Formats: sequence, structure tokens, C-alpha cells
Amino acid sequence: MLSESSSFLKGVMLGSIFCALITMLGHIRIGNRMHHHEHHHLQAPNKDDISKISEAERMELSKSFRVYCIVLVKPKDVSLWAAVKETWTKHCDKAEFFSSENVKVFESINMDTNDMWLMMRKAYKYAYDQYRDQYNWFFLARPTTFAVIENLKYFLLKKDQSQPFYLGHTVKSGDLEYVSMDGGIVLSIESMKRLNSLLSVPEKCPEQGGMIWKISEDKQLAVCLKYAGVFAENAEDADGKDVFNTKSVGLFIKEAMTNQPNQVVEGCCSDMAVTFNGLTPNQMHVMMYGVYRLRAFGHVFNDALVFLPPNGSEND
Repeated sequence: MLSESSSFLKGVMLGSIFCALITMLGHIRIGNRMHHHEHHHLQAPNKDDISKISEAERMELSKSFRVYCIVLVKPKDVSLWAAVKETWTKHCDKAEFFSSENVKVFESINMDTNDMWLMMRKAYKYAYDQYRDQYNWFFLARPTTFAVIENLKYFLLKKDQSQPFYLGHTVKSGDLEYVSMDGGIVLSIESMKRLNSLLSVPEKCPEQGGMIWKISEDKQLAVCLKYAGVFAENAEDADGKDVFNTKSVGLFIKEAMTNQPNQVVEGCCSDMAVTFNGLTPNQMHVMMYGVYRLRAFGHVFNDALVFLPPNGSEND
């Protein structure tokens, strides 16, 4: 009996060592095939430069940025789903919900899977196949995310859609840099094109991943995009503050009150923030009120550029 137990333990240990070696080799193989890349810290355009643009050019710019929004949802998210539909997605040029199964309560595109990576892959493929000639930027978010689409368009103002942009809030995991889905993910049409060409190549962009254990969907996306020569970029304002945020405003304020009690506002968030995450349905509506509806009487906003809402939208 003891010898059998000893043999079993030896087998478990050898198996574990073998799995670790396979995983390490897998990482090494990926690293050898790809060029070394340090992600850039991309910043929003200078407001003074925008003010120098002619009125005609501003109107053309406001019409040229077309953002297609993808929201991945599951039936358990129905209250968040409703809040997102009623709030910030109205400001997308087009927004569609991709669900894990058919849901009668809301209109959505059924992905017929609970696996988030498969949902993401299918959603990106659908978006590219259907809309590659209509939209130049593609924004993907969780149902817990609130986005200010006008700030996203402003951030993208000087970014070339024909270049392979993949941006948001970057995170480093070992040798892999990826954009966290918690803060939202933005891909240019060129990045969508490159990703779409790899979705049918399992050696480079597998449906289940090439690791022994499962990795998150945002890491899977980064691995696929690296094979296409597309690398994660961190989005920041002129002061170096992140504009894609993985936490809620409330949490940022609490942290600022603890860490910088004399500079709560300055220590909290960017004035040009694009996203916040981890919101409840009620918080979504509060954000909508604060961002789009509350105005100080007698105070005139003189933004140099106005992004017009899509025709026929219920844009606030």
C-alpha cells in the first residue's frame, strides 16, 4: 500500500513538473516569434491645437469619427443591461449587445456560449463582417462600465484609424502587456482587420488558448493581437492620468481622500476620463445626470469641437 502511495505521489510530482515545462516552453516560443515591444503612453490632443482648426474642418472631424460599441452581457446582468441601454450607449454611433444566450427581454445578438473569450471572438468577427465599411473605431465594454463617448472621440482625434491601435488601460502580466477589459477596449479598423485574419488560425489565435490552464479573455485577445503586430497602448491625458479607468468614481474619490486629503479632486481622476467601471444600475443613472444633464446657469462651455449625435438617436 505504501509503495503504491509513493508511486502515485511521484507520478503527481512528475506530471506537475512536465506541465510547468510545457507552459514555460510555450511562453518562450511565443516570445521568440515576436518582436520586443514596449507599450506607448498615448496622450489626448492639445486643446490649443484644436482651437486653431477652421469651423469647416471641425464639422468634418465631428462627423468622421464613428464609434461602434460592443457590450458583452449575460442574463444575470439584466438590470445592468437596462441601465447601459438607457444611458451612455445612446452616445455611440451604433451600440449592440452580445449575449451568452437568447434573452427575450432585450434585443441582443445571441453568441450561444457562456465562455467570455468565445463571446468576445464572435462579437469582434460579427462587428467586422457587418460594419467594417461603416465604422472606424470599435469599443468593447462590460455591462458594469460607464463610458463618455465624446471624450473617447476627442482622445482619438489625432489617431490614424488605418494604423493598428489597441488601447485602454494597460496591465502587465509577466511578459504580456494587455488592455484590461474592465476599463474598456478600443480597436481601430486596422486592428480589427488584422484580428479577423487570425481568428481562423488556431496556432496563433486558439479558441481555448494554448496554455495548460485558462487565461482571461483580455489576455487571450492580447496574445492574438501580438501575432498580428498589434500591441497594447495605455491612454492618458496631458497630465499622465489614465483616461480608461477600471474602478468607479466613488472608489477613486475614497482613495484620494485617504492618500491625498488636501488634493482630492486633483488626486482622483482625469477631467477627460473616458470610462469608469464597477458601477451599479443606479450609479449609471447618476453618472448620466452628472456628465450630460447637470449644468451651472450662466456658465458657457466653449469646447472647440462638438461631436454630433448619430441621426435618429435618442442622444441626450
